[in-house]
Amino acid sequence: MKAEKIHFVTGPLAEEALRSTLRSIGPVAGFEYTVQVMPITVAALMTPAWIAKRLAIPADTSRVVLPGYCQGDLTPIKEVTELPVVIGPKDLRRLPEFFGTKSNVDPFGKWDIEIIAEINHAPRLDLKTILELANDLRTDGADIIDVGCEPGADWAGVAECVKMLCDEGHRVSIDSLNPREIAAACRAGAELVLSVNQSNREFAADWGSKVVVIPDDIANFESMTETMEYLCDRKVSFRVDPILEPIGFGFANSLQRYLSAREKWPEVEMMMGIGNLTELTDVDSAGINVLLLAICQELGIRSVLTTQVINWARSSVRECSLARQIVYHSIMNRVPPKHLSDQLVMLRDSRLVVFGDEQLEHLAVAIKDNNYRIFAEGGLIHLLGSGLRLSSNDPFDLFDQLADTKPRNLDPSHAYYLGFEMAKALTALQLGKQYTQDESLNWGMLTENELTTHRLRKRKSQQNHDSA
Repeated sequence: MKAEKIHFVTGPLAEEALRSTLRSIGPVAGFEYTVQVMPITVAALMTPAWIAKRLAIPADTSRVVLPGYCQGDLTPIKEVTELPVVIGPKDLRRLPEFFGTKSNVDPFGKWDIEIIAEINHAPRLDLKTILELANDLRTDGADIIDVGCEPGADWAGVAECVKMLCDEGHRVSIDSLNPREIAAACRAGAELVLSVNQSNREFAADWGSKVVVIPDDIANFESMTETMEYLCDRKVSFRVDPILEPIGFGFANSLQRYLSAREKWPEVEMMMGIGNLTELTDVDSAGINVLLLAICQELGIRSVLTTQVINWARSSVRECSLARQIVYHSIMNRVPPKHLSDQLVMLRDSRLVVFGDEQLEHLAVAIKDNNYRIFAEGGLIHLLGSGLRLSSNDPFDLFDQLADTKPRNLDPSHAYYLGFEMAKALTALQLGKQYTQDESLNWGMLTENELTTHRLRKRKSQQNHDSA
């Protein structure tokens, strides 16, 4: 079978690195290649219309791969060739992945754990705020909105609140032990009651909603047995929650209670309130949520109650929404939850790719324009320009080194831009993250794309004009 022949388009600065990469991956991926070097120093400044005027595709080519930074409508290129035209990765070091094979299994298409997201201290909030919070929680992945009431008080507005949420299409649970509050909430549409034990179970048959049974004695999960039997006799649907306790208050023992409850009642629905750990532990919540969701998945606990009040847990619902998909795939397919998604790897990056000293030196020699390139690797920030290579682990020192060269192109706007980028580079070095100039650092699911590339856009039309 004849090997596929791919035509790559690049700029002079990336040529050597591209050819080196293609030499290593071409034979493995099973393709031959040609490389066309366009007469423009920065590949990111190419546009499809500009490329179309200069494209020279060899015979027998099967497809064309453009630089990842090439932006815009590809129609001008498709008008000059019938071949498939695709945009490659922005970082050519990602080419091995680009030409790799993808799994036929969607790792994140399925889940079976329900997320109940609590709005804490709801009686203290106005209805508009409650609805806004509920809408945000649903967007983040919540299946049920839990209305958290105040212990020891009667909330006269509970029915109005629950009805409003139900009218807006939300599924609602009520978090209270107060029979009067619960009854009003259920009449207004609440489908689940948190929580029921010996103190209020006699009213449960009148509510018409499913309930969550909790222990009368937290240390003894079997203290739920009498309430479970009471509800079964009255045909009240329920799930059980042995109660997860915080670290320092019997955390390990509480996990054992979930294990024991599942062994004793293999068919009973269960819930775990995971906020007791995420809210009461000084650590980013994502890792804790993954571990707790994994425990739930293994034990057949099909609902979790979470909150996101404390700042370090303020994205818990989004974390749980992704975590439940990861652990489902991992456990159903008997594979570790590794290399499935990097969206919950937020503090550090899953891996780093580097140019290396030799390639940086080559770039420093090859650059002929007045733009600066910034790299962060080997514990240093590297600033490259035309005939210039400076390095330091201190952005201020690096800027002083640049100033000592008496650059002619360092206006205030350019200086501000370099400072911004070097600050990002330093953050990347400190945390072990990948730094790519003009791109936001990767904070996993919390990443917000930057608009700093408007500096490139500002110069793009002028450079394209000059190169025409």
